[in-house]
Amino acid sequence: MSPRLAVIIDNSLLLVAGTSAALIWANLHPASYAHFAGTLRFAVNDVAMVFFFALAAKEIVEATLPGGALASRREAAVPLLAAAGGMIVPAALFASLAAALGYRELLRGWAIPCATDIAFSYLTARLIFPLRHPAIPFLLLLAVADDALGLVVLAVFYPSHPVRLSLFAVLMLPAVITAWTFFRRRVTSFWPYVGVSGTLSWAAMFIGGLHPALALVPIVPFMPHEHSYHDLFDRTEPRPADTLNRFAGWLRIPVQVILFFFGLVNAGVSVTSVGPATWFVTLALFIGKPVGILLSAALAVAAGLRMPGRLPAAQVFLVGVTAAIGFTVALFFATAAFPPGRILDEAKMGALLSFVAAPVAVALSRTLSQGPRIE
Repeated sequence: MSPRLAVIIDNSLLLVAGTSAALIWANLHPASYAHFAGTLRFAVNDVAMVFFFALAAKEIVEATLPGGALASRREAAVPLLAAAGGMIVPAALFASLAAALGYRELLRGWAIPCATDIAFSYLTARLIFPLRHPAIPFLLLLAVADDALGLVVLAVFYPSHPVRLSLFAVLMLPAVITAWTFFRRRVTSFWPYVGVSGTLSWAAMFIGGLHPALALVPIVPFMPHEHSYHDLFDRTEPRPADTLNRFAGWLRIPVQVILFFFGLVNAGVSVTSVGPATWFVTLALFIGKPVGILLSAALAVAAGLRMPGRLPAAQVFLVGVTAAIGFTVALFFATAAFPPGRILDEAKMGALLSFVAAPVAVALSRTLSQGPRIE
């Protein structure tokens, strides 16, 4: 891969390009854009995004291995609790604003500000903190935990159809059995897991009413993998040759292409589509995320847990501001929460505005890099 292409892939610039193209198209020719997006939305959001969430599941699985962020309960406890606080406080703030100001029709979007875009948050953290700084693994663990909880929220609270759990369980059983059989027989190719078990899982979720984009989440843990953690973003060491990492390596470029189309299909809103949902999402992310993360981390340490790397409170707050970049996942949650229309467009604008958290975090880092420690 050429250095120029590597920069594009590693920095998710295709997603930025797709988002920018969608915004331009939707504002210049809204009718043609609406037809285009409506035609592709199911294929992108319900089928192609399966592979995006598979990579999230891969990170969660490997984070529990030796060397991973979830391997040590004592080291992982503070950022895990911070992740929970970074979801609860924004959700509560969003719901409180909607209820108090009389916009009860917006309450269904409470989960949108829970999201953290792991890729863009990580890239922003790399601009703020030096390599190997403890704030970076703290943020990665927080984002991975956020993704894990987000998958649960998506499955439970935002089903694609009326949920039929008994039918889902019956249909999911063959998917799990085939994946377990492949694992027991030491099948090292990832294609049977994806093509057979993944297809059965997708059908089970779609028919059972759960969001089919999560189809590979229960299948990924069955793929043979190394017994130690490999950072998805670490390009300095060769990727292990196990099935799970070969699958992730194969997805590296296709997922970025998928994210281009995800941005192109979902991010096209009129620049005039600013309303209550926009400000509720923005405020919940910009205020709720850093406050929830900082307060939860402080309470965890006060309860006797240990802060990884003895991070100062100011740096934990910076991590919280960085985690306020909801972007990709917030857009996905918005499309799951609301049908096409004014409210969805307003919520999307809030998700897009969350990208402003990146320059805000960089600017704040100039003055908040040091400060009292949480002890």
